[in-house]
This record gives sequence, structure tokens and C-alpha cells, in this order.
Amino acid sequence: MLYIFDMGGVVTNDADGSRVIGDMLGLGREAFRKFCMDCRDGKGDLLMQISDGKISVKEFWGIFEERSGIHARTDWWHALFHPRMNEGTAAIIKRLRAEGNRVVCGTNTMESHYANHVERGDYALFDQTYASFQMGVSKPDTEFWKIILVSEGIEAKEAVFIDDRKENCDAAASLGIRAIHFTSAEALEKELGKL
Repeated sequence: MLYIFDMGGVVTNDADGSRVIGDMLGLGREAFRKFCMDCRDGKGDLLMQISDGKISVKEFWGIFEERSGIHARTDWWHALFHPRMNEGTAAIIKRLRAEGNRVVCGTNTMESHYANHVERGDYALFDQTYASFQMGVSKPDTEFWKIILVSEGIEAKEAVFIDDRKENCDAAASLGIRAIHFTSAEALEKELGKL
């Protein structure tokens, strides 16, 4: 069996980078996100583009500065990203692997957050990590899971996907993947016991 775990909100807490960065820049979360998603300059939604790997972190901050007039002295996505490990979920992953299952991470992320997780050793829990910015596509686009299934050489019915966002679970399920909407490690353990 292949288990595909989301990272933020499942394996680690869902750190709200937009809030932290927005507050640090004196904008607040909503104003920061507005600058990121203001498409009037024809450059599109920066958050989606950085998640899909369409623009680099350096390009993100350059466009953000053009839109906001605020100079980012550093890569705040990396500097202010400090998620906490969900030890209950980590224990489940370790158990699944010890039982001989293949366990991978399927995450919407940008290179800054990916680098932070690598530095912390968070991805060492997994046999493989599939990161949206490297794949060129983000959840809930079904291409995300199709790439993983092809890469792993399995059919959808042989996979279980765990994510804290219902829209991502629904998209995975539309392909025939068994999807579990994550709420807590305890609830996940019960759901896995039903498989």
C-alpha cells in the first residue's frame, strides 16, 4: 500500500506564513495576501505561482516589491517559517513504514519552505517527497496525484491520501484514491484501522 501524506496541517502544524510575514512587514495578513494575489499587473497570483514552481522566491519578492513598494531585505518565507512536528502523526508514519508500507509526502510548498523542512530533517520520515514547486502543479489539481501514481508505478486503488483540506481529499478521491480528511492523529489512527 502507498500512503501519501500532506505536510502542513498534518505532519507539521499549518504555519500561517502570510500572517507572520504580513505582521512583520506592518501590513497584516489580508493586505499582504492582497499584494500577492493582485493580478492587475498581469503577473498573476504569486502564491499559486510560487507553489507551482512557475516563479522563484527571488522573483516572488521582486514582484511583491513592485506591487507594494516594500523592499524585502531577505526571504521572509524561509526566515519566519518555524512549523512544529505533530508527533502523533509522525508516530503513525513510522509505524506504517515499519509494517512494510511505502509512505511518501505529497505537499503544496515553495522552495523556501521545502529547504526549511530539509534543514530540519522533516522529510526523513518519508520514503520520497513530492513537492508541488518541483512538480509544476499544486493540489487540488488532479495532475498532482497522477504524477505521484505514475512515479510510484501503482494504481489509484492502491493508494491512501491524507490531507487536512477537504477539497484536496475530494480531488484525490475523484481519481479512485482512498482519501482521509485529517483532523487529528487520533482520528487518523481510527480511520486507518477501518482500511
